[in-house]
Amino acid sequence: MVIPENIYDCIIIGGGQAGLSVAYFLKRSKLNYLILDVESNTGGSWLHTWDSLKLFSPSQYSSLSGWQMPTTKQEYPTKYEYLNYLSNYEKRYNFPIQRNTFVEEVVKEKELFKLKTNRGDFVSKTVVSATGTARSPFIPDYPYIEHYLGVQIHSSSYKNNSEFEHKRVLVVGGGNSGAQILAEVSKVAYTKWVTLEKPVFLPEEIDGRYLFNQANKKYFNQPNASDPLQVSLSDIVQVESVKEGLIRGVFKDNRPFTSFYENGVVWQDGKKEVFDAIIWCTGFKPHLNHLNSLNIVENNKVATNHTRAIKEPNLWVVGYGNWTGFASATIYGVGKTAKHTAKEIISTLS
Repeated sequence: MVIPENIYDCIIIGGGQAGLSVAYFLKRSKLNYLILDVESNTGGSWLHTWDSLKLFSPSQYSSLSGWQMPTTKQEYPTKYEYLNYLSNYEKRYNFPIQRNTFVEEVVKEKELFKLKTNRGDFVSKTVVSATGTARSPFIPDYPYIEHYLGVQIHSSSYKNNSEFEHKRVLVVGGGNSGAQILAEVSKVAYTKWVTLEKPVFLPEEIDGRYLFNQANKKYFNQPNASDPLQVSLSDIVQVESVKEGLIRGVFKDNRPFTSFYENGVVWQDGKKEVFDAIIWCTGFKPHLNHLNSLNIVENNKVATNHTRAIKEPNLWVVGYGNWTGFASATIYGVGKTAKHTAKEIISTLS
């Protein structure tokens, strides 16, 4: 247990890829810092993803700063290969991490921050919030959703297709998670797919490497007019399961339904359709509840200059999405914003 008299230079809230990235750059300094992580093991949000998940970039483009991920058996790393890499990354740099520690609230006391946790209070001169989004899954509010009697789960709770065998399943969400989960569930169930817009499948030879290059160009402020292809984080990469699903013809997208009823959904033409389960692949919101006492959170965001909070300049937010730096919620994008963040913290405390 850390006593209040022990004042840290910096406390990082969250031990996932964003928190570890900031820690890597702080480690080069002489600052006294600590990572507080709610999980009992290494991995952050990756611990809660589905079993068959694959990254959509090869290992050399799926690495954190300082140490490249070893080459994997197949082109795209599995969830478990990436978790193993994160564990070895932690050990390699011997980061100071306290696990099973949930930060309930961050309050300001004079010039210091007090972090109230389930394991006592911690005091620090600066704070980096790197809690990500996994603890705040988003499900859109549909009319009469409370009347639906079937199973509803978010992609954050999905593990595999075993519980959906011979069921009628509606998968909602058009990104990579929706496509990968639909491909898997459709092997054992009748499925339909709902997306806001027509989904974009990237050409077979295009994957996260192009997003990595886009992140680099934005970071170095390079023009991208000459790029042969502009890709989005929401475009679907053809990992093995998606390729197989395309061959089977499972990706028949439908626009959103209008409401629920007891046994399923009502489509825009008024027709009702029965579904045993809904899998929401509809993304996440930033997990920022612990910052509410500071009165800096508005519309699920913090006003920032880069990653530094404008209203609370000794606090930084890292890894939540494009508002904290282009592709900053991704493995290949977070390193650049983490480096800039650490540089500001070190300069502030000098």
